[in-house]
Amino acid sequence: MVRCGPSVPFTISEPVTSQPITKPFLKPLSETAMPASMKQFAAADQGFSLISNRKLLALYTAMLACRQLAEAASQTNRATRSADSIHGHEAAVVGAAIDLQPHDTVAHALWPEGTMQIVNPSTALAASYAAATRSALAAAAPGKVIVLLSSARRSAQAAWTAAITLAAEHNLPALFIQMRHPKSAAESFRVDSIELKRKRYTLPSINVDGSDVVAMYRVATESITHARKGHGPSFIDCRLSIAADPLRNMQDYLVGKGLDRAAFE
Repeated sequence: MVRCGPSVPFTISEPVTSQPITKPFLKPLSETAMPASMKQFAAADQGFSLISNRKLLALYTAMLACRQLAEAASQTNRATRSADSIHGHEAAVVGAAIDLQPHDTVAHALWPEGTMQIVNPSTALAASYAAATRSALAAAAPGKVIVLLSSARRSAQAAWTAAITLAAEHNLPALFIQMRHPKSAAESFRVDSIELKRKRYTLPSINVDGSDVVAMYRVATESITHARKGHGPSFIDCRLSIAADPLRNMQDYLVGKGLDRAAFE
């Protein structure tokens, strides 16, 4: 599985990786309202870094805003803290959607519309997987990409399989992201092993640590570029763990990159 740490280079050809939070580590801040230590971190020379410090902070604050939305929803309706809650899925969603363009489309059937507006307010939203794939078929704008998000439970539904089939048959510029809790660390998922309408389609598939937003951002960026160039759909298998918290992981990553830990207090 792909892991991305401060000293770990990104490689698309291998799988990708990097405590429940009782209080926010970092309030979403405008750059003018940032503490001095955070401004210095954002402005620091990046050297060979693949992702700027400014982007790292944007990823983190977007995840935190999603978490706060999920926790607010859970206080009014405890049923939202289910497999389909954004809670614990923040890294996958933010990493995949934060850089999408206005003519791109996201099928976000899992979460309230407000979640995607937090991550990327300029991206179009589709009400269903079918609507997203139809928009790709009818797209007049070159380079348009659709991103479809699914939990393991929803990926067993016919609509998800139908969307993958349609994307494979028409070589659509699509990125399929499945979030699930594997039964073991060795377990993997391969899209090309699924039989779709009695045919076998081979989609590039990557296993990613679903709690590592840096890994997710790098893999999603590569996959979206692949789609924009007309190379067809890709599949990302986001592996989740109850013991791993995306916000805690990113906090540790930022501290390892040089941000003062006091910025999170």
